[in-house]
Amino acid sequence: MRKLKLQVQMTIDGFVGRPDGQLDWMWIPGGRDEAVFTDIIDIADSCDTILLGRKMTRGFVDHWENIFDNHPDSNEHPLAQRMVNMQKIVFSKTETVITGRNLEVENGDLVTAVQALKEESGKDILVYGGANFVSSLISQNLIDEYYIFRNPVAIGTGLSIFNDTRFLKLERTVTYKNGKMLCKYLPV
Repeated sequence: MRKLKLQVQMTIDGFVGRPDGQLDWMWIPGGRDEAVFTDIIDIADSCDTILLGRKMTRGFVDHWENIFDNHPDSNEHPLAQRMVNMQKIVFSKTETVITGRNLEVENGDLVTAVQALKEESGKDILVYGGANFVSSLISQNLIDEYYIFRNPVAIGTGLSIFNDTRFLKLERTVTYKNGKMLCKYLPV
C-alpha cells in the first residue's frame, strides 16, 4: 500500500503560514542550504502523485510551471520539473475543472478518495497543502509520514495544521547549516 507523506514548512511556533497565507518567513537570514533542497527532491522522488487543496493550487501550479517553462537556469528548475511532471490531484468541493499540467480535480469524499489512491500501485503520495486541506487529512488519520521542515523563525500568529491533540513518534532529525531542521514523524 502506498503511503501519504506530508511535507510542510513550519515556524518554530507551529504555523505553516501567516494568517493571510503568506510564506515570506520561509526565506530566512542565512540563505539557502543546498542540503535542504536535496532532501526536498529526495522526498519528491519517492512519490509519483501530489495532493493539493483547491485554495493553494493556482499559486502552486503557476509558480512551478513558470519556473519550468521560463527559467531553465534557476536552481529551482530540478524541483520544478518534478512538480510539473507529477500527477496532481486537487481536492475541491466547489470546482470541477482547474487548469494545469498533469492535474485532475477530485470532488468525492476525501477519505474514500485518498484510501483508493493509497491502494493503487505506484510510488508514494505527497501532500504539500494548503493548511485547511492538510488539517482535514490529519484529522481523518490519513497521513502516514510527516516531514516537517522547522524554520528558525517565530511569527506569533498564523495558520496551523493541527486542530487537536496529535501524538507523533520522531523517527529522525536533520539539522541544516542555515538553522532549518527536518523532523520526520510517524503517527503513534
